[in-house]
Amino acid sequence: MDRIDIHGVRLEAAHIPGPSGPAPLVFLHEGLGSVAMWTQRNLFWPEALCRASGRAGWLFSRRGYGQSDPVADVRGTPRQDGFWHIGRHEPDYMHREAFEVLPLLLSRLGLREPVLVGHSDGATIALLHASRYPVAGCVAIAPHAFVEDVSIRSIAQARDQYLATHDDPRGLRQRLARYHRDVDNAFWQWNDIWLSPAFRDFDILGACADIRAPLLLVQGEQDEYGTLQQLHRVREQVPHADVLTLQDCGHSPHRDKPHELTEALEHWFRSSITA
Repeated sequence: MDRIDIHGVRLEAAHIPGPSGPAPLVFLHEGLGSVAMWTQRNLFWPEALCRASGRAGWLFSRRGYGQSDPVADVRGTPRQDGFWHIGRHEPDYMHREAFEVLPLLLSRLGLREPVLVGHSDGATIALLHASRYPVAGCVAIAPHAFVEDVSIRSIAQARDQYLATHDDPRGLRQRLARYHRDVDNAFWQWNDIWLSPAFRDFDILGACADIRAPLLLVQGEQDEYGTLQQLHRVREQVPHADVLTLQDCGHSPHRDKPHELTEALEHWFRSSITA
């Protein structure tokens, strides 16, 4: 496991070795994710995808997640502290990750035009980054391009479960604590902004229209955090995008359908990405 310093904040990172020729995969985690949370039932899915596609890979935990440094005063007044935004997130928090943090991180790693593989919040960040920076390809798994009522309901339910089972060793908080150095930092930075009235107007569809790279949009048909309108409306903005929907699959296809997803992505890489 590596630590990468970005303006005084250490971010957890992990490297999956592979051939030096093909563009590497960069995995961007969900709103409550981390490097470790890509593992499910003893399967480290990023490694399986890298092996199947013959590509190297990089993963990192965003600030406040996994073993990365926490967000200072995570539920306090939003403000800027040099390069970093601290306090409660504001509606542009994923734009900041896509346009400010990720470019610096890729530069530090010496990665030019990787293939982005993002899930949920990470998929939104991938779409935003691809709208402004050159990438070899972009895979957006269960992205949030705009806010839906179903998303808000599910996130509110997660808050209620988190609070109701605060000291329950089998509850949501304790399950997440296995993966995060500061579980409250991880949970509240995500939950507070999504349930904020200011976030209801969040919409990146206009930005998606600027994506020129090969794009694959993926979603489970039983996604509890969003409807298939997320994919349909992004594709209206990016007509060259390919769409993959998975039956009997929820918000996390890499957990619910890992082998099917790996096979589909490996095929898409071969047919759609030249780098």
